[in-house]
Amino acid sequence: MAAKNSSVTEFILTGLTDQPGLQIPLFLLFLGFYMVTLLGNLGLITLIGLNSRLHTPMYFFLFNLSLVDFCYSTTITPKMLKSFVSKNIILYAECMTQLFFFCFFVISESFLLSAMAYDRYVAICKPLVYTLTMSPQVCLFLLLGVYVMGFSGAMVHMGSIASLTFCADNLVNHFMCDIFPLLELSCNSTYVHELVVFVCVAMDIGIPIVTIFISYALILSSILHIHSTEGRSKAFSTCSSHIIVVSLFFGSGAFVYLKPPSILPLNQGKVFSLFYTIVVPMLNPLIYSLRNKDVKVTLRKTLERKIFS
Repeated sequence: MAAKNSSVTEFILTGLTDQPGLQIPLFLLFLGFYMVTLLGNLGLITLIGLNSRLHTPMYFFLFNLSLVDFCYSTTITPKMLKSFVSKNIILYAECMTQLFFFCFFVISESFLLSAMAYDRYVAICKPLVYTLTMSPQVCLFLLLGVYVMGFSGAMVHMGSIASLTFCADNLVNHFMCDIFPLLELSCNSTYVHELVVFVCVAMDIGIPIVTIFISYALILSSILHIHSTEGRSKAFSTCSSHIIVVSLFFGSGAFVYLKPPSILPLNQGKVFSLFYTIVVPMLNPLIYSLRNKDVKVTLRKTLERKIFS
């Protein structure tokens, strides 16, 4: 089904490169990334779900982070892999659907990371009231807010792109249906749409970043008042994984979407898009499992039970 007033019924995704010599190596590379992403996130989801020791607010949010990473990687990567081995045609309706779910999961992850920062703030700065403050009801309320923001942002972005007119050119210079490559194909003026994108992305990135910054400023202040070196080290270790994930995710996302397309050419933009669409979902479970003592201990005990049972 084509957009209203548009003659385009399908798009062709160009993928990362049109050089034949790179197609198969890149296919194998990103297929490997995708398999690690699936195994890592599904493994973490299973581990948290099956072990009551990890049924705490921190791991409740980590469970949902792995779920979001799994979903939005699956939204993007299979179609991307197809572009390495054949002509990658996507119907207009499929393109809008991919755009919606991509925006939904990315925006949800953005606010989910801010909820995780708030959880760490309460755990370190207000440990005596942590159980009460981060009750199951509060965690569910925060998670509902995360997904409501994701849904609202996705609807705005998809509605903005769906209102564009596409006349003849249907070659999308990207490996997915992303906002700026589709804006480039529009027949009519895109100034208002670019403004909508900038405002929405500024909110979707700005609000979580401000929340995270304030949380960690308060955390740092609290840590500096801890007299024992062991106490400081433990407090820092509980936050280090989250800080790494936040830096990777927001750094690459802000670089792509908070700069006008004229400053960041699409060919460079789609390369930077790899970080938050492919690399970050793959690294998140590795970062949290390799740097988290509770996860490593629980994983070892789970494997021991399975082996010796």
